[in-house]
Amino acid sequence: MKRTFSTIVFFVVLIVVWHFLSAAGIWSPYVVPSPEAVGQYLYDECMDGEIPAAIGVTMSRLCIGYAIGLVMGIPLGMLAARFRCVNDTLGMMALGFQALPSVCWVPLACIWFGLTESALLFVVIMGTLWSVILSTENGLRNVPPIYARAARTMGSSPFHTLVFVTLPASAPFVVSGMKQGWAFAWRSLMAAEIYVSIAGSFGLGQHLHFGRELQQMDQVMGIMLVIVLIGLLADKILFSPAERWLHRRWGTDRG
Repeated sequence: MKRTFSTIVFFVVLIVVWHFLSAAGIWSPYVVPSPEAVGQYLYDECMDGEIPAAIGVTMSRLCIGYAIGLVMGIPLGMLAARFRCVNDTLGMMALGFQALPSVCWVPLACIWFGLTESALLFVVIMGTLWSVILSTENGLRNVPPIYARAARTMGSSPFHTLVFVTLPASAPFVVSGMKQGWAFAWRSLMAAEIYVSIAGSFGLGQHLHFGRELQQMDQVMGIMLVIVLIGLLADKILFSPAERWLHRRWGTDRG
């Protein structure tokens, strides 16, 4: 409760400082709008249903692409951990592509798939896949070998040991990779939506782009706040609790 209160006070102070700096006329409201103007924009768009609809479109794209990235990435990461030749090839490629900014995939996606939902999904998958492969491979390699030896001593087959012993023991690392993959996927989708506009299906990235084109900074900053809020909620509601539970389950928490 004390940590929550401190966080709330910190952001309230930031908003108050923002308000007084805007009221003092330090910058033009067309460059940096006041918090009241941003709040009014968010309220109006929420009442009109524009922002909830944009959130729904963006989240559906993100969840589908992210799920595909997980389904592909976890098995490939397991193969990279199990076979040296896979690690030396696919693992090296994953390491290189993870360092590639996600926005670099957007031109290829537009050429290969056109201005379609498939292009957006492709960018999200590429933002997710490589982090998941690397985290899964790293997690499996960091499992104490005694776990596998004990399982084999009790008659466990190699496949059974991998699926029911090694993979669960590596779960804290895998979830950390899933969290990182989610962050990369989220950034990838925002970049893709700014460049790829699909008529009748506008996400948060498109609204951010429209605000820039129309020079409506209250819209730009409002959408930025929504994007930040969704990212924080995803971490606090989904990934952080899962990480804490898994670390406690396997005795790897730091107290």
